[in-house]
Amino acid sequence: MSPRPTTEESPLRAIARTLLAAGSLVTAAAIVHVTGINDLLHKTWIDQHVIGRGTTGLLVFVAATALVTALGCPRQVPSFLAGYAFGALKGSALALTGTIAGAAITFAYGRLVGRKALPRSLGPRLSRIDDFLCTAPFQSALIVRLMPIGSNVLTNLLAGTTRVNALRFLAGSAIGFIPQTLIFALMGKGFRVDPVWRIGLAALLFLGSAWIGHRLYRRYRRYRRRRATDVETAVSGPVDGVGTQAWAESRNS
Repeated sequence: MSPRPTTEESPLRAIARTLLAAGSLVTAAAIVHVTGINDLLHKTWIDQHVIGRGTTGLLVFVAATALVTALGCPRQVPSFLAGYAFGALKGSALALTGTIAGAAITFAYGRLVGRKALPRSLGPRLSRIDDFLCTAPFQSALIVRLMPIGSNVLTNLLAGTTRVNALRFLAGSAIGFIPQTLIFALMGKGFRVDPVWRIGLAALLFLGSAWIGHRLYRRYRRYRRRRATDVETAVSGPVDGVGTQAWAESRNS
């Protein structure tokens, strides 16, 4: 009988993968420092290179948003500037497009490098993240994006190392990005005109999106507890007299 093929990665490949991850991060940091990409999105740059530039300005803004958010810039910054430059609705659409593109870039990087390039100490946490995202990719991504906590780029990177479906994760992220994108676009628009009611509306939307995210997360927790109870019952039988007959019938069927 021939021996079973091993699925473990060779030490040389593991080292090469780790060096690739470290090298690419160092390269990205060097590009940011040398080119000044981190200074792209600010009011003066928007005035000079985006406003009044027509379609070219739109494309430049979306590309810059994708690039800086992929490298770790908080997505609220381009959303604010999009509102300043284009107005709340149009600015939200453009900022959302760039943010999703940036999320896809970071996600693809995480998937390319893979989990094995990350420190082994992160293994248990990554397993929990994998389980959370893969149970319901769209809903899980939606919950993460609605909650006003955590790092956007880190979420994208770690999600890329999991088994989660990319399209469902990005689709859930897109929907989850909408409230905060609109919030900061409204604030950016309020920077020019009518600041009081626009910023007040933005604050209400922020609280509302956080509340929805919290409710969805609580619903997910209840679902996970019910699922764990169902699995335990299927394996060991009911813990009390309730449902004994139904459980026995399911075991005999």
